[in-house]
Amino acid sequence: MTTTATKTNLLTADDLLRLYSQGVRGELIRGELHRTMPTGREHGEIVVSLSAELRNYVKPRRLGILTASDSGVWLERDPDTVREPDIAYFSAERAPPGERVTGYAEVAPDLVVEVVSPNDSPREVNDKAFMWLSYGARLVWVVHPDTRAVDVYRGGRAVSTLTEDDTLDGLDALPGFTCPVRDVFDAWS
Repeated sequence: MTTTATKTNLLTADDLLRLYSQGVRGELIRGELHRTMPTGREHGEIVVSLSAELRNYVKPRRLGILTASDSGVWLERDPDTVREPDIAYFSAERAPPGERVTGYAEVAPDLVVEVVSPNDSPREVNDKAFMWLSYGARLVWVVHPDTRAVDVYRGGRAVSTLTEDDTLDGLDALPGFTCPVRDVFDAWS
C-alpha cells in the first residue's frame, strides 16, 4: 500500500522517524511514504543467517558496522528519500569507529543485501538494486528464497547469479569475505 502526500505536503525524513515511533513502518521515496509489512519467517531467517556470517567477519577485524532494515539510509533531500536495506555494511571509511548516528545514515553502504519478499516484483527488486548502486553502494546482493539463488550487482558490470553450489564474495566492498550461498538459506548450518 502506498500513501502519497500532496506535492505541497511531501513528507521528510524527520516525519518518517516520527511516524515510525507511532507504529507506521515504511520507506520514503521522494517525499512519498511507501509502507512496508512484515515479510515472514523465512525472510527473517535468511536475514539473521547472513547477518551473522557478515558480523563474524566484520566485527573481529573492526572493518565497519552492519545495520538492519529498520535503521534506514537517507539518500536524497528535498524531497527526501529514505530506504531500508535488509542488511547494510558500512566500512570504517564510510562510518568511522565511535561515530554515533541517532537518525538515519546519510551515506550509502558499501554492501547492501536485499532479500526478496513474497510480494516483490522482479522489476522492483532490480530497480532497487540499481538504485543502491547509483547512490554509491559498491555491491548489492539480491537474495531469492524461492530459487535459493543470489543475484550480484556491481557498478558497470552485468548482473551475475549465484546458486547454492557457489560462494558469495565481498569483492572490493568487503575484501576477504566469503560465504557459501548454501549457508545463507540453511538456518541450521
